[in-house]
Amino acid sequence: MRSIRPPFARGRGRRAVLAATGLVAALALTATACGPSTDDDASGASDSSAAAQSAGGSSGSDAAGLADELSNRLKEHGIDPDKWKNGGWKNWDREEWLRNAKDFVNPYIKDLWKPERMKSAKDPAKTVAKDAVADQGVTDPEPQPVEAQAEKTPYHENAAPVGKVFFDSPKGHMVCSGTVVKDVRHPGKSNLVWTAGHCVHAGAGGGWYRNIEFVPSYNDLGKPMADLQNATYQEVAPYGKFWADWASTSNEWINEGGETGGNGAPYDYAVLHVKPEQGGKSLEETVGAALDVDFSAPSTSEAGTMGAWGYPAAPPYDGQKMFKCLDRPGRLSIEPSKPTMYRIGCTMTGGSSGGGWFRVVGKKTELVSNTSIGPITNGWLAGPQLGEGAKAVYDNMSQKYGGQ
Repeated sequence: MRSIRPPFARGRGRRAVLAATGLVAALALTATACGPSTDDDASGASDSSAAAQSAGGSSGSDAAGLADELSNRLKEHGIDPDKWKNGGWKNWDREEWLRNAKDFVNPYIKDLWKPERMKSAKDPAKTVAKDAVADQGVTDPEPQPVEAQAEKTPYHENAAPVGKVFFDSPKGHMVCSGTVVKDVRHPGKSNLVWTAGHCVHAGAGGGWYRNIEFVPSYNDLGKPMADLQNATYQEVAPYGKFWADWASTSNEWINEGGETGGNGAPYDYAVLHVKPEQGGKSLEETVGAALDVDFSAPSTSEAGTMGAWGYPAAPPYDGQKMFKCLDRPGRLSIEPSKPTMYRIGCTMTGGSSGGGWFRVVGKKTELVSNTSIGPITNGWLAGPQLGEGAKAVYDNMSQKYGGQ
């Protein structure tokens, strides 16, 4: 992903400012509950969606049960689980790298994501050249940068559904952002996380990423990196860690996604199904908050103010604190035959990829997009419209795996 920038451009006036204030307040009300590194520590839902089937199974409620469940799927691919956990997962040979929708595997590796490893994870930057989209389809003028604002702490009281997604890629261990979303088929007990497709799959040039884990309210008190040097799990992950046992993204991202987003960018979304490393409570019960997803794909003229939340990790940020940007979206066309994307001004950088975009519908805050791409200059962010294809990805995950 990439980008986001400054305050509301002149001409949007007091009305936009009031709308932004309402969005921030609404998100806060949902909180009802308490780049590569050298570190070497250890399925189609519809024509436009792909369900990735990790190692399934019923209900492992602790680390041991989770590990047993996820090892079985690995065996189906002829891979020895012990060799995988002892370093075999680091083999990214093209012939060994599973890429099809049905082939997602994410065997649990106990204590892999230690605080130090999480702290040093880098962003999978998705940048586009400043003039890459000139004169393509319907594209509005580039928005004025909106300066990203630090979220208030503790995060669980101000942006409870937001967290970080950690994963390993051929470039090292990486980080994105994600959002706890409601599971309409399992009310109050959702284990679903919304993020970007490029945070789970490499696109046309590769396959599924590995060791995917979600940490809600990461660094809840927003401590600086220096204070996290010897941080405990409780300080870094106040609600624990949630391992992804299933993942789903669009077929368009799998087949057309690229290093700079590519033609897959308008379909750059994904849903994770996660399980707690310890305990049996669902993610939503643990965090105390989750957002509905708005699949109406509202036009930019009717969408109103949108807010993007995430943990930017590329300079000048370091990935340890949560930030947000609020702006009225414009249109961005990557390719005339593809859906138009939303674009807002924002200075957030890589690491905020996958972070949710929210808007107020009635009196309710809903997720309407996620961060996908941005320019090298970090002045704006773009996210996909969530329509029928995105709903198919979500429905497939909820129907098949939500209750597990």
